[in-house]
Amino acid sequence: MFKVSKTSRAIKSTLILCSLSIASTSVFAQDTKAKDEDIERIEITGSSIKRADMEGALPVATISKTEILNSGAVSVPDLISQIPAMQGFTTASDSVGGGGGGIQDASLRDLGSEYTLVLLNGRRMASADSGGTIDLNSIPLAAIERIEILKDGASALYGSDAIAGVVNFIMKKDYQDTAISARYDKPQESGGTSYNFSVSTGFGDLDTDGYNFIFSYSRDDREQLKSSDRDFAATGLVPFTYQDTDLIFQRTSANAIPGNAYLTFNNLDSRSFNPYREENGQCADKNAPEGTTCIYDFTETLEIFPESTRDNVFTQVVAELNENMEVYSTVSWSKFDMISRIAPYPTGTFSIPIDSQLVQENIIPHLSAEEIADLNKVNVRWRTRPGGNRTDSWETVARNITTGIRGNFDEIDYDLSFTYSDSERDNTRITGYPLEEELMSLLESGQVNIFDTPENLSPEANQAIANTMYSGPWETTKTRLKVLEGKASMPIYELDAGEVYLGFGFDYRESEYGRSNSEANDAEIILFESASPEFDLSRETYGMFAETVVPIIEGLEVTAAVRYDNIGEITDTKRAGDQTVGEDKSDTTYKLSLAYRPTDAWLIRASLGTGFKAATMRQIAEPRIEFGVTSSSYACPFSSSDPMAQFCFDELIQYDVFREGYAALRSETSKQRSVGFVYSPDTAFSMSIDWWQVNMEDQVTRLEEGQIFGDPVTYRDLFTTKINQGTGEEVLAIIQAAVNIGESNNQGVDWAFNLTQDFSFGSLKSSVNGTYMIESESLRVGTDNTFDTSLGRFGDNNEVTFRNIIQFNNTLTHDDFSHSLNMSYRSGYDDQYHAGGSTRIRLADNISERYAGGVQLSVPSYMTFNYLTKYHFDDHLKLGFGIKNVFDKQPPLSLRTGGAGHQVGYDPRYTDVLGRTFYLTADYSF
Repeated sequence: MFKVSKTSRAIKSTLILCSLSIASTSVFAQDTKAKDEDIERIEITGSSIKRADMEGALPVATISKTEILNSGAVSVPDLISQIPAMQGFTTASDSVGGGGGGIQDASLRDLGSEYTLVLLNGRRMASADSGGTIDLNSIPLAAIERIEILKDGASALYGSDAIAGVVNFIMKKDYQDTAISARYDKPQESGGTSYNFSVSTGFGDLDTDGYNFIFSYSRDDREQLKSSDRDFAATGLVPFTYQDTDLIFQRTSANAIPGNAYLTFNNLDSRSFNPYREENGQCADKNAPEGTTCIYDFTETLEIFPESTRDNVFTQVVAELNENMEVYSTVSWSKFDMISRIAPYPTGTFSIPIDSQLVQENIIPHLSAEEIADLNKVNVRWRTRPGGNRTDSWETVARNITTGIRGNFDEIDYDLSFTYSDSERDNTRITGYPLEEELMSLLESGQVNIFDTPENLSPEANQAIANTMYSGPWETTKTRLKVLEGKASMPIYELDAGEVYLGFGFDYRESEYGRSNSEANDAEIILFESASPEFDLSRETYGMFAETVVPIIEGLEVTAAVRYDNIGEITDTKRAGDQTVGEDKSDTTYKLSLAYRPTDAWLIRASLGTGFKAATMRQIAEPRIEFGVTSSSYACPFSSSDPMAQFCFDELIQYDVFREGYAALRSETSKQRSVGFVYSPDTAFSMSIDWWQVNMEDQVTRLEEGQIFGDPVTYRDLFTTKINQGTGEEVLAIIQAAVNIGESNNQGVDWAFNLTQDFSFGSLKSSVNGTYMIESESLRVGTDNTFDTSLGRFGDNNEVTFRNIIQFNNTLTHDDFSHSLNMSYRSGYDDQYHAGGSTRIRLADNISERYAGGVQLSVPSYMTFNYLTKYHFDDHLKLGFGIKNVFDKQPPLSLRTGGAGHQVGYDPRYTDVLGRTFYLTADYSF
């Protein structure tokens, strides 16, 4: 499916006028006609030199429209996830209790979305955050003509955020038909059904009419998939066998229902217990014993992935002013709404009066006379299950408008354009978040017994809890991007081997990031929650570049590019006097590449370059803010003699998290190298192998919670305290600060084989491509020579870098039929390690007892097959039937405690959670 274009038979280097975005200098094959050439010239992502269709010095993979249709993908994020070079991207599951926030992005080389430049028709779009992360949900799959993926660093052409590479979505052009498509997906098991509809139309022929107009609209709907819908995801008490011992992996919460009580006395030792357990001799259903208390299996209320709807509109108009000049404009609009549901609200620890009805009826009967007389405080942890799941809507509306003029004047190609792009993401809390004043008054009144099960509560009591839930707007995030850019290019010298060409250009960008609160958020009306921080950040950047292609001898050419970037200081209008934070950052980067064609069949290529990236606005200017709680529960990391131990809890619990920026962050720099070859003896076969390396210094990151709790000595300065609003007590918290980690080393091999075979009955096209990771490591914060890695293992960053990812695609066409069978493969890895005595690993026959040995599973390789058959009734109508995950491959067991969202027992980021899914497609064009 993902193939590399064939080696050219001729070497024809001509200059281009790069695409509109200087940031995206030369990204896609433009509509401009080659006026005086017999050979069509096109632009390839990664170079600003327009030439005949051929392999260049940089590895660029192309996904055609046909390959997109045969992939079985239902959305752009779904399609991107199938590319072997993609690792470390945000998935829909990350929005179920994780940090996804309704966003799905792209990440090449497992370096992160902030290092992968995503373009739409060669232009930048407004990011989903204060850096360069693009939400792929804003890109319409139905309007895409092809995708070009530059799998090499390209900062010298595109700017500071192209260290890992470039993904360029190229939309339809010069289109004169009308096409209507529909699709229906239904998993074999319940949940996760989806519907898709699109219509595209165009009129006007550039060659004959001098203009073309395109309009496209698409609509996608997907139902939620609940954890209870799949056996592998239904519980947080996961049974498994390890070294012939039956064990239980538990990922639960001390915020239980019925609630736990924690008592302190004036002179006696503190005591904790679960009143329901004391009364009934066991914990309630969906709970398990933990010492004298109970822990709640919250997994039963979760989603595997959330429901969503997506609307996309794309329009494009191109008009010739004369034979040497044309104007163009593209407008895209998208609306993506994701509704995520996580476990009912955990109250954390809060105090209830000793003389309250709750204490007198549920606590006092279980105390001795001495304890009653000495009782000082009653704290409680509970979960507001009668109020329903915490349910959030993330509605993102994005717009992209580009207008420009391009043409040719006296052998000078030029392109000047202006792009305006913005994105607005509204977070609305639908239900499940309790109003502090109303809930506490209700609990103190004694109308609701939090020490009993929800089913034992009266309908009136359950409804009373539900009535305390907030519903309404919560916060809005807005980003805006304005870009003015221009390019020009021309032949400058004639050598024996051909002409030397020069391209040059500039871009000026204004970026803005703002986050504002609702009145309810500012008023801090939710139980024990503080107001979210508000931002109004902006910065200006500009860059200039030049590129030249020099033919040295017949078949050998060298390309050189140099770029200067200046990233401005940050203005924060939320601070008094519109303060500036940080300082200007600037650097010059370069790229040298070589392409040698000893014969028509062979291409040998190599590249060497540098990159530069300034930290994001939030990484620099964000004040210390509350950032929720840890995704996993932790034991106290300090010994009893440590002064910090007094701020810990006695049992496993989720601790509060702060985040903050650092104004003195250094800019990240990188060095990239690649060497490879393409062999294509004829049009039926081609192969390519490319080795690549990306090494970074001063990389900016935030430590994961597991790293902080796992090494409290090295990261002691990242522990702090905060006041628990429920009890007034000082409790432990952590700080996930932005820091420069020092070094990151990454290298691997990309490879691809393509074969077309003609038979008497039809034609078979096959392609197999993959990425083999050799190295992926980063320097541990606070150390000089200790490197951490996730390569082939679940790392401290809560992610896996897979050693091998392979995609194998086959399409057989005969008569009026086409049949596609595609295979996706990920290599196995070592699961998260749990040391002996871990609170997470318990004995199956006594869940209160911890397993003494260490546990580390080996997660097996994961392979799925997708099948699609299409029947062409005529030139207008096509019908298709497909099966995704033909063999119903289930996610393998994983005992991870971090990463993704709150799901337990598997990793939804790396597997197909839907199972075997049937789908129907219909396409009609006229």
